[in-house]
Amino acid sequence: MTVFLVLLAMTVFLVLLAMTVFLALFAMMGGLHRMPRKHVIVVGAGIGGLSAALDLSARGVRVTVLEQHGHPGGKMRQIEINGRGIDSGPTVFTMRWIFDDLFSEIGLDFDAHVPLREADLLARHGWGDGSQLDLFADVQRSVEAIGAFSGGEDAQAYRNFARDSAKIFKTLDLSFMRAQRPSPPELAARVGLKGIPDLLATRPFVTLFDDLRKRFRDPRLVQLFARYSTYCGSSPFRAPATLQLIAHAERAGVWYVEGGMIRLARALADAAMENGVAIRYLEPVTRLLTYDGRITGVQLANGEPLMGDAVVFNGDMAALAEGLLGEDAQRAVPKLPRDRRSLSAITWSMLARVSGFPLAHHTVLFGDDYREEFDAIFEQQRISDSPTVYICAQDRQDDAAPEDSGPERLLALINAPARALSESDIARAEDNMLNVLARQGLVLEHAPTECARTTPSDFAGLFPATDGSLYGRPTHGWMGSFSRPGSRTRLEGLYLSGGSVHPGAGVPMVAMSGRLAAACVRADLGLG
Repeated sequence: MTVFLVLLAMTVFLVLLAMTVFLALFAMMGGLHRMPRKHVIVVGAGIGGLSAALDLSARGVRVTVLEQHGHPGGKMRQIEINGRGIDSGPTVFTMRWIFDDLFSEIGLDFDAHVPLREADLLARHGWGDGSQLDLFADVQRSVEAIGAFSGGEDAQAYRNFARDSAKIFKTLDLSFMRAQRPSPPELAARVGLKGIPDLLATRPFVTLFDDLRKRFRDPRLVQLFARYSTYCGSSPFRAPATLQLIAHAERAGVWYVEGGMIRLARALADAAMENGVAIRYLEPVTRLLTYDGRITGVQLANGEPLMGDAVVFNGDMAALAEGLLGEDAQRAVPKLPRDRRSLSAITWSMLARVSGFPLAHHTVLFGDDYREEFDAIFEQQRISDSPTVYICAQDRQDDAAPEDSGPERLLALINAPARALSESDIARAEDNMLNVLARQGLVLEHAPTECARTTPSDFAGLFPATDGSLYGRPTHGWMGSFSRPGSRTRLEGLYLSGGSVHPGAGVPMVAMSGRLAAACVRADLGLG
């Protein structure tokens, strides 16, 4: 019996010793808790791509971001003139809670990375008859301003408009904007029978312009609020009244970003790298690699292959559809006809001395005939003779002029068709833009070397295959909101983010698209 117990003890000791040695060796090789991580490649360091990268890295995924330019941001860019950076892409920052959530998930404070100050004055608006109207984040202040501008009836109409646009935003926020791209039946199923009246109240079957014309007596107010369709590159005469929700997003808060909008892109890139994301600049991708109907990685311009378990493409989907990244990628997405491109623009980034009209940080100076402006662009593929001009005076807080009396940093923009324009077309457009400013008393003085112009052809060079379109597909017709592709494609392992896909254009929407793409990647790779 004693011998048996000794043998048993020795056997147990040897088994335990063997297990200890095995586990030690296994731990040295990576172990159960250090299995090779999934690798996701993000093509493009725009806001959508960086948001996807942050989302995935927060969950332990190995992420590599490849960017063809030497800086992050995509369409969020600065142009430097005389050593001063001028925001020359998106200039309005709203829905900051999207970024609060994104940063908090990786244990970072968004405020600490992106200093913000909330605006009181949303925008100043002017017309050729000399009239002006300011809109404020505070509804009551706007009601009072509109009452003084066009009377009590329109003031009450604005109060109703604010209420209705808030309701539209609430109805579609979780059910549509933050959800994977739904079809109309899926959206109806998501809100349930009780939610159908609220869906109908979003007014998808009425154009934005027609809805506003029934609300407001003053045609200037109709023109003002119809402008929200241009935020997604669309015509108010074709876009659904659903786009009123953009007005609510602005009333919920517009913020000035200290250091300019590019500060946001840099903060996202810095946070991503702090969280282990590898960002490689000046690394164009020339082809998506596939095997047996599935994505396997990408090929760089230098011929280097980079393998990955999934690819998030954060560029305009037109680049895929036109075959710029290979035939398999081309078949993965629907092709967008050129006659269904959204708006482009001509922009002037400048250092200028300002006199006459009292600019605010955001100022809109309207042309004479709004219908003609959009017919010219979408029907005749030309620029209006009397274009609406948007100006971002980046050294002004609300409407306070900068203390320095020297030249101010300005971005001026007019809408344009997404096509190449001749030099004579561009020169005429610039003359017409200056005429609109002059009729409203605004004079801008600058030296030729203090102004940089960007045309649709320039945008087409920056964003290949777009013809200069800046917003993907326009939101025209009641199905317009459903026409953008979702995160998943027909090619297994290839996902989309950016302004050309659901939920659409605009800084917060693009960030949402990145997170939606990341959610699909995680689900399909079994990452939770």
